[in-house]
Amino acid sequence: MAKKKAEKPKREVTKRQLSRWQQQKRRQRIIFGAGILIVVAVLAIVGVGVYFGWYVPEYEPLHETVIEVNDTQFDMDYYIKMFKYRILEYESYGISLTIEQMPSLADEVVRVIEERELIRQAATELGITVSDKEVDEELESYDPPPSKDYRDVLRTQMLVNRLLDEYFEQEVPQFADQRHIWAMFLESESQVNEVKEGLEAGEDFAELAGELSLDTYCKSKEGDLGWLPRGILPQLMDSSVLEDRAFSCEVGVLSWPIYEGTKTKMVGYWLIEILERTGEEEQVEEEEQAEEEEPVEVKVRLMLLGSEQEASEIRDRLEAGEDFAELASEFSLHYASKDNGGEFEVSSLDIMTSAFSDFVFDPEVELGNLSQPIRDEEITTSGGYWLVEVTEAEENREIEEEDRDRLKADALNQWIEALWDDPDNDIVSYLDDEKKEWAIWYVMTGGGLE
Repeated sequence: MAKKKAEKPKREVTKRQLSRWQQQKRRQRIIFGAGILIVVAVLAIVGVGVYFGWYVPEYEPLHETVIEVNDTQFDMDYYIKMFKYRILEYESYGISLTIEQMPSLADEVVRVIEERELIRQAATELGITVSDKEVDEELESYDPPPSKDYRDVLRTQMLVNRLLDEYFEQEVPQFADQRHIWAMFLESESQVNEVKEGLEAGEDFAELAGELSLDTYCKSKEGDLGWLPRGILPQLMDSSVLEDRAFSCEVGVLSWPIYEGTKTKMVGYWLIEILERTGEEEQVEEEEQAEEEEPVEVKVRLMLLGSEQEASEIRDRLEAGEDFAELASEFSLHYASKDNGGEFEVSSLDIMTSAFSDFVFDPEVELGNLSQPIRDEEITTSGGYWLVEVTEAEENREIEEEDRDRLKADALNQWIEALWDDPDNDIVSYLDDEKKEWAIWYVMTGGGLE
């Protein structure tokens, strides 16, 4: 028979031991509670840091709506990505933008975003869309594929191409009234009459236009602009005057001089009088015994005119005693001096045209003598005269493909302008100067595209 296992005697807990255990438990509870408080405090500090260090200065502004086009909203994050893309577009053309140009670019990006969305919405109403799948397939065709953020930029390009191919292809006719046009742009009425006399005496239009025309396109074509329908000349040469004349003149007859005051040309004529000249003496440094020229400061009275004929006529009037300041105010194309009576101060350190500098800084030019007209081919002036001849006309001639593409592009641009003018389009920008400055700072410090 197995022995019965002896029971251990029960351990008596003394009051002193009980008190010590209770104290230990209280300490553990205090330590545990303090630990929880520390963790909570740390989490609170981290949370406050995240809130004020990231959420408030960065996350919240990036997710704020800054542009609305009808029912479509764009947040700051989207705006900044498009801002960065615009900078990259300029850089791809070799243009490096300065910080001073950023505020202007900020406004430009707003316009681009709004216009892209107007195009997308209006194209959708015409039944012309580009799906996400099509955009993705196009993105994958790039090597290397661009960021997915590029999606809307690419979608707009694809939509525009589709609009041209599907919608404006039907809007632009295949046939139209056309003229075979010869033209050259000259600086003065007297020059047109002189050239006209030469042509009537048997001189060659192409030869004279290639030599004398002040319009680059006319010059490159030696005056022969070919068969053209309406709407092409304003695009090629920014001239509605020439088109209006070409489609209203008699076939085979040289036109009289046709003035166009807003068209620019790369030539002008100076009338200059030196009033004061300082700083011509050479300075010698005693220690180095080296010669060093001091900058020449010149005070002049001048006018810039658009043609030799006009410059000669104005000079004759001045010689006859008319007031320089009054004539400069009325006729001069040099806007920095015309409101100051034609007076202007210039230094030899300033960057000026060769023709201007060669006269003004020539020490042999006497003070107080009015120059003869000085031709300057480095400066832009406005105004000139067209000489036009239409050699053939045809009422229903097929438009060349290149010209149809120009007409379609022009129709697209007019369509887009009409979207801006449509009062039913609700376009709102919440980007004030402060928000634009923040966006510029964010982009310039490396934010934007990943």
